[in-house]
Amino acid sequence: MRSIRRLPAALGAAAAVILASPSEPVWAQNALAESGLIGELEGVTIITDPAQWPTSFNEAPELAEMVASGALPPVEERLPEDLMVIQPVGEIGQYGGIWRRGFTGPGDNENGNRIQASDRPILVDHTGATPRPSLAKGWQMSEDGKTFTLNLRRGLKWSDGDPFTADDFVFWYEDIYGNPDIVPTPIPDMTPEGKPGRIVKADDYTVNFEFDVPFFLFEELMMGDTLIGGGQAVRQSDKRTAGGYAPGHYLAQYVPSDTKSVEELDAEAKAEGFDNWVARLHFKKDWTLNPELPVLGPFRTVQPINNANWVMERNPYYWAVDTAGNQLPYFDGVAMSVVENLEVLNLRAMAGDYDLQERHIDLGKLPVILENQEAGNYTVHLDLAFNGADAIYQFNQTYDADPEIAKWLTNTDFRRALSLAIDRDQLNETFWLGVATPGSPAPGEVLPYFPGEGWREKWSTYDPDEANRLLDSIGLTEKDAEGYRLRTDNGERLRLEVQAVQAFLPWPRISEMVADQWRQVGIQADVKDTERSLAFTRTQANEHQIMVWNNGGTELLYLFPRHAIPVDPTEAFMGPEFAKWYASNGAQGRAPEDPNMLKILELFRSAAGQKSEERIETAKEIWKILIDQQYGIGTVGQSPALMGVRLVSNKLGNIPSRNCIAQHCRTPGGAHPETWYFKE
Repeated sequence: MRSIRRLPAALGAAAAVILASPSEPVWAQNALAESGLIGELEGVTIITDPAQWPTSFNEAPELAEMVASGALPPVEERLPEDLMVIQPVGEIGQYGGIWRRGFTGPGDNENGNRIQASDRPILVDHTGATPRPSLAKGWQMSEDGKTFTLNLRRGLKWSDGDPFTADDFVFWYEDIYGNPDIVPTPIPDMTPEGKPGRIVKADDYTVNFEFDVPFFLFEELMMGDTLIGGGQAVRQSDKRTAGGYAPGHYLAQYVPSDTKSVEELDAEAKAEGFDNWVARLHFKKDWTLNPELPVLGPFRTVQPINNANWVMERNPYYWAVDTAGNQLPYFDGVAMSVVENLEVLNLRAMAGDYDLQERHIDLGKLPVILENQEAGNYTVHLDLAFNGADAIYQFNQTYDADPEIAKWLTNTDFRRALSLAIDRDQLNETFWLGVATPGSPAPGEVLPYFPGEGWREKWSTYDPDEANRLLDSIGLTEKDAEGYRLRTDNGERLRLEVQAVQAFLPWPRISEMVADQWRQVGIQADVKDTERSLAFTRTQANEHQIMVWNNGGTELLYLFPRHAIPVDPTEAFMGPEFAKWYASNGAQGRAPEDPNMLKILELFRSAAGQKSEERIETAKEIWKILIDQQYGIGTVGQSPALMGVRLVSNKLGNIPSRNCIAQHCRTPGGAHPETWYFKE
């Protein structure tokens, strides 16, 4: 039993049981709920009835000063005709203050992308289940599933005051997505059954996504953190080029056209210090790097992410108001300070240096975090997630740099053996305080996509004897003097490489424990602590062997591309070459020879044309194959560890008791930070 001596006495017996029984995770979670640290899910209300909208408007004092000086039009002219009216969780807030956060450097762009979550056409509510309007005031799927229509807000404007219209979708589709120099591999969100879709402008505020085959899945893709529905911030930063729309009035000068050739663009780019025009475009369309870029989120960058402080200020043309007519956001801006490492970030959070921090907070520090609440003037909220694995070891099925290693990465019994060699209870107690659920990476049992009884445990219990038997049975019988198994090609020690990023969880330290457990069955694993941007560059180049990440975003079928199935070339830890093959309909990459992997991709492709009930059954079948084959070894999940340990300054108002922790909820953006405010 873990010691609880450092827990403040005021927490009493309820808090004590949080740490008392790591061997009973479900019971421990119930005890955690009883401790009072987990609140009820709650969120803002979007007022869609125009009859209930305010008719007069207010703005931040600093914007009012700009209006008075003639630097800005009046607030009434900056807001759209079709308003976004938000009723906050608590009360009408007040303007002012800078939200302080910590971040880990240029690779941590998601720290800000998530705050910009409202730049998506469609959002989900605080439960993560119900679609809600955002940039689009409405949408429809045709009866045959071949046309999806977005109805945009009339009069909505970019942060520089230019109109946001259907032309911005057409510009992205024709000038960015349609240029193979920018997007060499088609995205699966636009190619159901390998057939290219189209974006067609019906009028200034109506956009049609047209397909040759039924694509009922597309409606849910628009609701998620996907390549097509993810919005501008996340999908066009860090050299990404998806998102469905882009500010054509600004970016058109940086792409080839009838009036500007590639040669002219290259010359301009080189004069500015870029290698070529594509490199310059990637910079210009990245809101984290380019303060000039027009945006649609509540904040815009004024000091880029590649500084010691990443600074944002409110978007003066933000298109949402509260129910009293106050233009949002309430905060004047956001300031993120870079930290040397996550240990420092956690210490600063506990010292009260941040106003609200959930990203990179270590669940393992919960006792001392609780102990410091009064000194740091913050309150702790714990938000449980539904993803099955906070640490999943994805085996690269297309790795080819070393044929001997590739042979074992693609061997089912080898993967099963390594899964059986993991003591998940030890991991749970050490890094999750015993409150997580050990087992396979399947989504939570309460979700419709859970594959059924027994699939949490399959190949996912601790059985080193069976692990040894499997390794012997596949021919790894020879060992060196230290007990490590030898390669079958040259007799040297078999060494695997695990790529681990120090991000949401201490994955390098977790992986060292996993490597120690694998050592007990004779397998050497070298853990490579890798900077995030470099890790993603290596995975996209097919250079990694095993990548540890979380499988957040796999709770729902439409989010499988993110981390569970190799269909998105940008994050296909399980096989980047398969993802290229899938996304390009066979024109790039390589096809799986493994019939089980091929079956998964075929099932996912077929899901695009299925309606909800049939897709649920397809999802279950996919999960069963994934778990049986152990392409990704799950450890523990359904915990607060992934952005669910939330330290909130007692100075803040309108903070929900509990947040939705899921990829498509865009934590913390799904809780609408534009409605948070400083009470003092």
